[in-house]
Amino acid sequence: MQKLIQKSKEDLFSQHKSLSIQFSLDGFSFCVKDIPSQNIILLTEYAFDQRVDTPQLLLEKVQEIFESDKELQVDFESITAIHQNQLVTQVPNDYFDEAQLQSYLNFTIKTLASDYITFDNLASIEAKNVYIPYVNINNFLFQNFGEFEFKHHSTVLIEQLTKMHQQNTKETMYVNVSYYNMDVVVFVNGAFTLYNSFEFTSKEDFLYYILFVAEQLELDFTTFQLLFLGNIVNDYETYSIARQYIQNVDFIEPNHDFLEKSEHFFPHSNYILLS
Repeated sequence: MQKLIQKSKEDLFSQHKSLSIQFSLDGFSFCVKDIPSQNIILLTEYAFDQRVDTPQLLLEKVQEIFESDKELQVDFESITAIHQNQLVTQVPNDYFDEAQLQSYLNFTIKTLASDYITFDNLASIEAKNVYIPYVNINNFLFQNFGEFEFKHHSTVLIEQLTKMHQQNTKETMYVNVSYYNMDVVVFVNGAFTLYNSFEFTSKEDFLYYILFVAEQLELDFTTFQLLFLGNIVNDYETYSIARQYIQNVDFIEPNHDFLEKSEHFFPHSNYILLS
């Protein structure tokens, strides 16, 4: 399991800290901030040697990290857990009925009667984000910290990108890249149009999903803007192959400079966790 760390030279002795944790079957990351200033104090990322197959194996990894990482063994005034998985769908407020959560997910994934299903509010697009969290991880965090907030990673991504995109009317596709997963968010005429998530194992898979979404939404390959964030940089094969087919390709500008001179992280990485 590879561990990467970026620390701030300031606020290291903050007495009022918040903790944000993001976990998926690919890895585990956490961010510590100073609450009064909202300055980022610490970013730590654990990349698993191989993708785990089940929530139970993920819990074992999380427990191992909590037992060994002293930065997690301190007091925090607020804690947020971010669940990253593909078990999610968006429902407009006009069609939302809290009694129908399972039926919404059944359109896109197979659910079990025993699944715990919840939702986040997507105020920026007047919708709800319906999803299945990792309940075993939530239980573990409650045992360690008591009360905490949790949400789906796409909730943070959609809300942040919608806020940032308010003054932009260009057709834009944002692609958030993880080790084996990619989130696609599209805006057309300044409005949120689509969110989807795909698993990929090769650069060809990666390109296919970008082109597929563009074709389905009838985006012009010569004019729409493709903006990357996450685990991708311009010498990666995923970037190079996309650049062959899409004319306007760039990286998102983060709303902080914490990773600007980092030796371990790209400036646009961990966008969800650091937002």
